[in-house]
Amino acid sequence: MNIEMINDAQQRLTGHVRVTPLLTSPFIDKIAGRRVFLKAEALQHTGSFKFRGGWSAVSTLSAAERQAGVIAYSSGNHAQGVAAAARAFETRAVIVMPKDAPQLKIDNTRALGAEVVLYDRVHENREEIGQKLAKDEGLTLIRPYDQPQVIAGQGTCGLEIAQQAADQGVNARDVLVCCGGGGLTSGVALALEENAPHLRARPVEPVGFDDVSRSLASGEICSNDALTGSLCDAIVTPAPGAITFPIMQRLCGPGIVVPDADCLRAMAVAFTRLKLVLEPGGAIALAAALYHGSQIEGADVIVVASGGNVDSAVFQTALTQYGNS
Repeated sequence: MNIEMINDAQQRLTGHVRVTPLLTSPFIDKIAGRRVFLKAEALQHTGSFKFRGGWSAVSTLSAAERQAGVIAYSSGNHAQGVAAAARAFETRAVIVMPKDAPQLKIDNTRALGAEVVLYDRVHENREEIGQKLAKDEGLTLIRPYDQPQVIAGQGTCGLEIAQQAADQGVNARDVLVCCGGGGLTSGVALALEENAPHLRARPVEPVGFDDVSRSLASGEICSNDALTGSLCDAIVTPAPGAITFPIMQRLCGPGIVVPDADCLRAMAVAFTRLKLVLEPGGAIALAAALYHGSQIEGADVIVVASGGNVDSAVFQTALTQYGNS
């Protein structure tokens, strides 16, 4: 996994992905106590950065592999990214999703033409289901984070951050990244290493699901005890990836751990001050900047708002409880 793969992915993605903006608000700066620059990946196709990795992976398949189809497992954002890319390449897509995924994500994945296979994330193993279906039906498995071409696609977000930060004269040290298995975080870290070495990626995770933060602190891969229990469904994963962890260990700063309530608060702030809709997991990096600033270095900070695929009930809760933020 290297910067050349990310640069190649950028060439394949040009004209197909949106260059998402780096947004600011003086109201958000006041809450955070520093300038905050928000990379609005919730405005990406399918509502999250995952479209980048989905397109990157599908675009490298051979004609025979595209004809046979692809399979992915995901709580929803990777599902939609792969489904949208597969539809564009006229490729069959089978997506394994947990039964308790937000209904919006399940519905959107089906609407994009994918076949959805639901499973119980507590009692069943999505990797085993995905690998069996791939073998039985001749499908190519596209993993959500621990796959080089997926990481390369996510890394294009980091290339954009490096360029936009330079263009806007951002004097930041930390780039806060919503983190599950580490595909986005490691991809961004690789891009920054080459193009903006003064910036460092830092993973942000929910309380109780801080496997990456604990792994970075201990120097070895740690797993979460639970697989459910956070509003941040998009970034709840068992453990960092075998590919992503060494990259994060080499390049990333320490993790930041944020409670769900702060994510809801950040969702309300993003909507009120930027008119941007975020899901809890997509708002967690902004929550870190707003409410955990003592753990951040520098007068400026960059945050990645990674996704906006939120069910209406959760979004209404955020606005009802914290809409005056």
